[in-house]
Amino acid sequence: MLLRVEEIHTYYGTSHVLFGVSLQVEEGKSVALLGRNGAGKTTTLRSIMGLTPPRKGRVLFSDNEITRKPVYRVSQMGLGYVPEDRMIFPDLTVWENLSLGIQPQRKGKYTIETAYRFFPILEKMKDRPAGMTSGGEQQMLAIARSLMTNPTLFLLDEPLEGLSPIVIQELSKSIKQLKDDEGLTILLCEQNVAFATELCSRIYIIEKGVIRYQGSTEDFKVNTRVREEFLLVRGRGKRVDSGS
Repeated sequence: MLLRVEEIHTYYGTSHVLFGVSLQVEEGKSVALLGRNGAGKTTTLRSIMGLTPPRKGRVLFSDNEITRKPVYRVSQMGLGYVPEDRMIFPDLTVWENLSLGIQPQRKGKYTIETAYRFFPILEKMKDRPAGMTSGGEQQMLAIARSLMTNPTLFLLDEPLEGLSPIVIQELSKSIKQLKDDEGLTILLCEQNVAFATELCSRIYIIEKGVIRYQGSTEDFKVNTRVREEFLLVRGRGKRVDSGS
């Protein structure tokens, strides 16, 4: 198993946010972590990366415990992370942002030229300040910059959030290519259930910091009770799966 999260408890100050979260990601597979806003999806990814280390439990990557390792060491071991807020450097050019992602100690096939192949628009604007690009272009840049680390496991936090349907279609295609053609292992946090179930073979649902469901995508698709109980926006009769 490439990634094992074992009974982690994570806090923000005195606020207890994750309550014994466990999940696994097999090498070469894609796994989705679904849930409403505030359910604990982002905190789970931050706990894995070491940005908000859990106080209890363990995180193991390739059978090495990384629970409280510095973030830069976790990245050097092969975890790529694309945060929800993208965290690009707006005053630096697109090319400079990509260059900052390169880790000389990690050899691999992903280069700036590779990033341009996945996202051709980035090459056209390589000399433009990143802050002068659109939201969709910034998301592409954030993903491409993380690829520069040559990750073994890719953590994606809400990559489609707030984007136009056309950009969602283009970005979805690129992410699927990374999984299907490149064989990249992915842990996806997403509210677009249609995209998550198309990309991933296994689904976890988190609610109030607790894993409430885990199973195959096939089981999830036919499990109406689970979808309605944990993914229905309360009081409005709408699901969180804006893509379906």
